[in-house]
Amino acid sequence: MKPQLLKVPTKHTDSFSARQDMYPNINNRWHYHTEVEMIHFHCGSGMQFIGNHISRFQAGDIVLVGSNLPHYWRYDDEAYLEQPFEKPYSTVIHFTENFWGKDFLALPETRELKLLLNDAKKGLLARAVQHPNIALHMQQVLQQKGFNKLLSLLACLQSFYSSENIVRLSAINYSNNIPDSESERIEKIYNFTANHFKRKIALSEIAALVNLEPNSFCRYFKVRTGKNYTAFLQEIRVNHACKLLLENKLNIKQVCFESGFNNFSCFHKGFKEITGQSPKSYQSAFLSNNTSI
Repeated sequence: MKPQLLKVPTKHTDSFSARQDMYPNINNRWHYHTEVEMIHFHCGSGMQFIGNHISRFQAGDIVLVGSNLPHYWRYDDEAYLEQPFEKPYSTVIHFTENFWGKDFLALPETRELKLLLNDAKKGLLARAVQHPNIALHMQQVLQQKGFNKLLSLLACLQSFYSSENIVRLSAINYSNNIPDSESERIEKIYNFTANHFKRKIALSEIAALVNLEPNSFCRYFKVRTGKNYTAFLQEIRVNHACKLLLENKLNIKQVCFESGFNNFSCFHKGFKEITGQSPKSYQSAFLSNNTSI
């Protein structure tokens, strides 16, 4: 799928961009850009769509998004209500792959950097608690100027490459070769699903939204995302269920229906297929880890 192309602003005194985003929903739409993006979420949580990957993001996550990889972060609305004095914000770095010169990545000494940027085209996730050096170097990029700023960026990327437990997000076979003309259709499907997943969504309803017959819609969505719409909808519901389970304010059956599932058996099966755990095991593991800290 080919979403909206965005132009990332850069100061005329800088070769790349580093900033803090205090307005998290400013680019709250399906988009891509030629620049590589590294983002550290300091506060806030929500749903992330990166290529054909769907999951929840949370404070402490650091994501590296490669050049032209579509992405979309949708923050939880509750964040503004429950934490009025801790509004979501993030540190964001953007740079083009060749801003240091067209031959830089051809050097033998930068082989690891080239491999990292290639892997980033599928999206990479690190967690600050496991990789504090990445978070530290990102902060230094934000604070420093001149040569030191550039060195901090290289140190940040080197830490990303050498760290263990880095998670690849999009499927290896994901490809973004869909014409720009499809952008509006795809964005309509994503936004409608994210807004209405708590209720039953008939295939005829979502198909009509983009002026397709149900059978045509199924083929259309499968070709452009690599998954069928039912699986896509279930991923969104399960990710929302994960959020509710970690909040621990509802019992598991309430979580089931609040997440859009109409029976507990389907919820339990779908949750385990996606997370590898039962809802109860998932919740218990999180609560026991937090208790032991």
